[in-house]
Amino acid sequence: MLIEGLHKIKSVQRSQVILGTLLLLFLLPTFGFSQTGPKVHAKVDTLAIKIGEQIHYKITVETDSTDVVFFPEGQTFSPLETVEAIMADTLKNDNKFILQKIYSLTQFDSGSYTIPPQRIAINEKPFFTDSFQVKVADVVVDTTKQKMYDIKPLIEVEKSTADTWLIALWVLLGLIVVGGLVYWFFLRKKPLTEEEKVAMLPPYDRAILELKKLENSRYLIQDEYKQYYSELTDIVRSYLEEDVHLSAMESTTSELITKLEMLKDAGELKLEDDTIQQFQKILQTADLVKFAKSKPATSIAEQDRKVVEQIVTKTHEALPEPTEEDLLFDEEYLEELAKKKQRRKIYWAAAIFAGILILGSAFSVAYFGAKKVRDTVFGYPTKELLEGEWVASSYGFPPIELETPDVLVRQDAQLPEETKELIKELQTFSFGSYVDLFSVNASSITYKEQTEEPNFDAAIVSTLTSFEQLGLKNIITKQEEFVTQSGVKGLKTFGTATFDESDGDRKKAKYNILSFGGKGFIQQVVITWEEGDEYAEQMVNRILNSLDVKTQA
Repeated sequence: MLIEGLHKIKSVQRSQVILGTLLLLFLLPTFGFSQTGPKVHAKVDTLAIKIGEQIHYKITVETDSTDVVFFPEGQTFSPLETVEAIMADTLKNDNKFILQKIYSLTQFDSGSYTIPPQRIAINEKPFFTDSFQVKVADVVVDTTKQKMYDIKPLIEVEKSTADTWLIALWVLLGLIVVGGLVYWFFLRKKPLTEEEKVAMLPPYDRAILELKKLENSRYLIQDEYKQYYSELTDIVRSYLEEDVHLSAMESTTSELITKLEMLKDAGELKLEDDTIQQFQKILQTADLVKFAKSKPATSIAEQDRKVVEQIVTKTHEALPEPTEEDLLFDEEYLEELAKKKQRRKIYWAAAIFAGILILGSAFSVAYFGAKKVRDTVFGYPTKELLEGEWVASSYGFPPIELETPDVLVRQDAQLPEETKELIKELQTFSFGSYVDLFSVNASSITYKEQTEEPNFDAAIVSTLTSFEQLGLKNIITKQEEFVTQSGVKGLKTFGTATFDESDGDRKKAKYNILSFGGKGFIQQVVITWEEGDEYAEQMVNRILNSLDVKTQA
């Protein structure tokens, strides 16, 4: 019985061993063909370069052919600069793909730098490479062969006057057009019309010419006797008024005849009695035609015109010869008349020019506003900055990129003794002063400890203290989040303050303090301007829209 029991136990143990062995055989294929996850590997060809040399940074990704892989893009290797990125190769290993990408990196300042871990996204899942410590050495210069020179100082560059010349050109063209119109319509000597040529003739010649025109008129043919005799008497009366100097146009027939007889009796007009009587008869006939609607025969009307022509001729011949004084008087009179006519033209031209100027100014003020017109005509500092040539540049390290109306100049900033243990370097660049009409300041601080977190509060308090030291008072502060165009988040501190000018006036200013940073560094941009200055507001918006920062030191 004992032996039989032992046999049964051995049989059960063998069955268990066989079952375990079969189960292991079934599982082996499963383990042998199971899938492994993506693999990411990075390496550099060297960890020590000279200034300006390049490092080749290779990232290798082993993953499935169906996976979507995103390599780093842009300046993600800061503080080293990315020169170029090359997709090196794509290899197939069984059911896996091996992707390789090489980045050429460089640095132009000596020192020890850390290439931060790079993020590779595979199917939107992040994978990170190792960081690398790289040393950048100075280039050895043999001073016995190559002389050393001091750094050249900054050179003042004259501000471009292209816009000024363009404005002056447009103004000049406008003045030329207005002047040309004034000259053409008022100052130039126009060709004389027929009426003007007749008006310039001497009184006698003009009277004879007008009588000839009356002879060829159609008044008598059309039974227009009233117009005929009215024009006939006007011609002779006008002649007597100009040549004999009688007030003939407003005199009645009897008054005019009396005046002629008085001149004859005085010996100033040598006319015969028959001539005066004939003239009186024609004037009476004309009165009957004009006022009594009398209608003489056509032959009598024609004869009256011929008699008037003879009377004009006899009167002209009866006048005494003009003396030198009379001729001089007439010459001076004509000269004065010409001067009056010229002055009248000039007055009209000046009035039209002034009218155009006033209307143009009124329209400009109504459309653009009085302030903008005044600032355009007389100039305003912030308007000139806004409309001038702007500069886009990068300042400090880590870099701050922004567009400003002028270049920000590097300042020689001294660190306080109590901060030298913490801060490695302070770089600051500025345009204008905090109490000017407009100012921009950009600064970057790097800590000695790369793990040091940025202290925004301390940096903001330091800036506000600088405001107070420059005379800004009643500082009101607000804060909100600020996001750059590339999505970098920072802190925006803004508000108002007052300051006293040298003339005693108190003005109100506005400010923006934008703070960014990361482990080992802090960046700050400060903008100040006068409240109510619309040109400065536009500049601030343009600067904020262009602002971008790098967040890895």
